[in-house]
Amino acid sequence: MADKRILLIIGGGIAAYKSLELIRELSRRSIATRCILTAAGSEFVTAMSAAALSGDTVYTDLFSLTDEAEMGHIELSRSADLVVVAPATADLIGKLANGLANDLASTTLLATDKPVLIAPAMNVRMWEHTAVQRNIALLDADGVHRIGPNEGDMACGEYGPGRMAEPAEIADAIARLLGQTGA
Repeated sequence: MADKRILLIIGGGIAAYKSLELIRELSRRSIATRCILTAAGSEFVTAMSAAALSGDTVYTDLFSLTDEAEMGHIELSRSADLVVVAPATADLIGKLANGLANDLASTTLLATDKPVLIAPAMNVRMWEHTAVQRNIALLDADGVHRIGPNEGDMACGEYGPGRMAEPAEIADAIARLLGQTGA
């Protein structure tokens, strides 16, 4: 898998800390990771942490002059074999389902011609909301791959579906989508 690369979009939510362990797990499997960190994601993890673990630049801004002079969101969307959104927040899910693009993450998702895997993570009430379920149904119909969410304790103190899948589970799903045998 040494020649395989994913683009990891790290959304804003307490589960963002798991994205760092996902980068480590993918590295152990010889799958390279390049990251986009959303503004909300940067409230939970730092670009420096993601860059140190991935060994690559972390992208944050749609309007960065150096990156966008070369149409960075187009290049980012096509330089990976798979685009992964973890955590996939209700906001990112809604943007992808409805074709909205107002930041680097959502613009890249619309510009990609590669498979997309989302790992939803949100409060149980948010997950069960009709709007989120409608958006999930749209993404399912569009062929977007999904892992989770899992059921369990949440940071807010509630219990139910909404926990992001564990990094090893997500890595297994990535390996399957990249055609790695034995995953």
